[in-house]
Amino acid sequence: MKEITASMAGTVFNILISQGEEIQLGQQVLVLESMKMEIPVESQFSGKVVELKVNIGDFVNEGDVLLVLE
Repeated sequence: MKEITASMAGTVFNILISQGEEIQLGQQVLVLESMKMEIPVESQFSGKVVELKVNIGDFVNEGDVLLVLE
């Protein structure tokens, strides 16, 4: 299992993928909002999304797991 983590603290503004979807290395998976800036989060891996760990509006800290890939 591969985990995609938050690179900084912020609020989940938008989720661009869904559970079960195949994603590619470098694909934007969600958008965080911090200090009124939108920060896209890109996947560091390719694979199938097996679990989304966050919902829109959730606050995450740097290093928190956002989603898990198979």
